[in-house]
Amino acid sequence: MAEPEVRIGGPGGGGDEGDVEMQGGDEDVEVMETGAAEDGTGATQEEEKPAQRVTFIDYLKSPMISLLIGSGAGQTQLTAHKALLTRSPFFSEKLSSSSQTRVELIEEDLDATSCFLEYLYTGEYFPHKLPTGRLEADPSAPETDESGAQLLKHAKVYTLAEKLGMPSLKSLSHSKIHLISSTALAELTYARYVYSHTTRSDLTIRKPVASFWGQRSHVLRHETEGSFRQMCLEFPEFAFDVLSFVLDAEEKRVQRRATGGAAQDEDGSRSARKRARGQ
Repeated sequence: MAEPEVRIGGPGGGGDEGDVEMQGGDEDVEVMETGAAEDGTGATQEEEKPAQRVTFIDYLKSPMISLLIGSGAGQTQLTAHKALLTRSPFFSEKLSSSSQTRVELIEEDLDATSCFLEYLYTGEYFPHKLPTGRLEADPSAPETDESGAQLLKHAKVYTLAEKLGMPSLKSLSHSKIHLISSTALAELTYARYVYSHTTRSDLTIRKPVASFWGQRSHVLRHETEGSFRQMCLEFPEFAFDVLSFVLDAEEKRVQRRATGGAAQDEDGSRSARKRARGQ
């Protein structure tokens, strides 16, 4: 189809004498493309395109990465999708090269790593937190943790999450620790792990431990058959933190007697049990 001829006429709409003469002679005239907007300065702005949504199937399409947990005869190989693993800054750095398809985690706990992978894929790990604020029942575990195994399960997830740069998993695992009923010996096993695998600045997990023993050490030390003394000698920081809690509590009692007020924590809330403990 031939293109229609367009003529710009003068006021009379007549012939050539009414044509408008374009200045500049043979100079090319740049025509702005439609769809671009001016920002008021004459410059054009491209329309921002919305970020492409990453779907779960996009994660599943990514390459599989082998994770070697432990060493020697007990080494176990797990696999996971790269796009999910790289949500962790640790794995993002390890897998920065497209040719890297294997990561060794020689010193990591197999169960803790499994919980980490379960969290990546589902947003939780077993046992799940219930809407009631309790943990779902674990048929393989006793109602009261007498050995410290249940406490250590979540403590190891906590320290792994710290290493992998996963603050949300770290917070989740720490909250589960406080939902476990345990004995004095189990608590001491847990305290030993905390003080041997965390830094002095990690008050999130250390302060509740010191508070727990500071409130009950005069009773619980008799139940641990000398293990409490050994713990204090082995980890002086633990002994100092417990002693500091006891002295701070005594100072608050003196202030309370002077003012007639109720005992309160530093944040102004009344003191509360760290968590239930088995008898």
